[in-house]
Amino acid sequence: MPPVLLSARSAALLLTDWRAGTDAPAYEALSDALRVLVIDGRVPQGVRLPAERGLATALGVSRTTVANAYSRLRDDGFVVSVRGSGSVVHLPRELAGRPDPERLGGVVSDDLLDLRKAALHAAPGIPDAVERAMRHVPAALAGIGYDTVGDPGLRAAIADRYTERGLPTDPAQIVVTIGAQHAIALLARVLVRRGDAVLVESPTYPHAHEAFREAGGRLVGVPVDARTGWDAAALETTLRRTAPAVAYVMPELHNPTGATMSASTRELLLSVAAATGTTVIADETMGELRIDGVPSLPLAAGGAGGAGGARGAGGSGSAGPVGSAGSAGSAGSAGSVVMIGSADKVFWGGLRIGWIRAAPELLHRLLLARPTGDLGTPVLDQLVARELVPRTAAVLEARREYLRQGRDDVVGALRTRLPEWDVPSPAGGLTTWVGLGRPVSSALVLAARSEGVVLASGGVFGPDGGFERFLRVPFTMPPADRVRLVDVLERSWARIGGDAAGVRGSLAAVV
Repeated sequence: MPPVLLSARSAALLLTDWRAGTDAPAYEALSDALRVLVIDGRVPQGVRLPAERGLATALGVSRTTVANAYSRLRDDGFVVSVRGSGSVVHLPRELAGRPDPERLGGVVSDDLLDLRKAALHAAPGIPDAVERAMRHVPAALAGIGYDTVGDPGLRAAIADRYTERGLPTDPAQIVVTIGAQHAIALLARVLVRRGDAVLVESPTYPHAHEAFREAGGRLVGVPVDARTGWDAAALETTLRRTAPAVAYVMPELHNPTGATMSASTRELLLSVAAATGTTVIADETMGELRIDGVPSLPLAAGGAGGAGGARGAGGSGSAGPVGSAGSAGSAGSAGSVVMIGSADKVFWGGLRIGWIRAAPELLHRLLLARPTGDLGTPVLDQLVARELVPRTAAVLEARREYLRQGRDDVVGALRTRLPEWDVPSPAGGLTTWVGLGRPVSSALVLAARSEGVVLASGGVFGPDGGFERFLRVPFTMPPADRVRLVDVLERSWARIGGDAAGVRGSLAAVV
């Protein structure tokens, strides 16, 4: 099978600001920018790069510039030439695991501090939950083990948690998934037809926009800022102009900015989405990790009343077995709100449990579509989650103090040692969305990687690239690693000349 081709137009969108902040020759800047796309995973291994002439035209440079950039990538092991297939992306072996000191041009620690995934260590109490869950194993073993709906006890616990938070929920409105990403991908497959507009925030969680693109969605972005939140005017205009099939939002402790949507913007979103027949998917993966202040009601609480979606999606729904019509309304009525949640961020990333809260008729459609992608959520994981979810409030209380200390340590140290950066102190979540002041995020990530600290560049979170002026910095690590992180960022910033003229220079030595 021939390699998948990255079109010149798509490559140009990913290469936004590729020449900003550098005095290096154009071919070096281009090869560095492409290298970061590969390291970040935005251009996967095995993909064929655009033809030299096509990319040169799309970027407005000479073909020689592109040819020299590709040649440099081949020399560094990031591109291989395949007969009949052109230049194919390849991730050097040492970058798939621990960086190689000679290639990276720096001293690398024995262990990587990989912060591309913002996640916490396992919560206390999980071993006890596993032990309690084992009591239910004999009963579970009596079944066949293929569970596409979810353990009844777990669904009841999830419904109770929503009810505690101010959103009355029946277990019939819950389907358990293999983590939140699985929920997003499943909803994308069912709700999005090829060519449909899909509203996403910009920046946003990268694997979400990948899922909607994979389903054939045409992404339209709405700005979100760590300081000012959502651009309400842009949100309304985009909804009315494009009437998207789906609006994917993270209204509480947005990833990566940490912002929380105001009550007025929530009301606007729900009102306009109802008018345009848009299904709103509210992802609360980070939503319960609040450090300061009072959490908002779940977004669906503002749209309670059981309206069905314009494309058959459901809102609040009613009690009853999954798949029953309930009272969620019919296709063609007002828009609806679907909630996504996860046990991963609160309890542990190794517990692959997520869920969807929606009207039973939408859940029925999801269950019909699900077997083409998977045959059910692991039963043993569900039994453990069934023990943990009722204890969510107690676990969050313990997490809150740890996250507060981590946030204050990292934010305080960055503000002191890198005062030219804009470092917000978010009200919760797991990261801070740092403004660098110059479009050098990729250069900074590469420099930090040479010392064994691995971060995702700002462009990872842009549906169409960009965000080279930003860096997502987690504060989830233990105290010693917080110190290491800030030390490396300070040295890396000086190394790329960030505090002088924003000059990136040649990055061959730090890749």
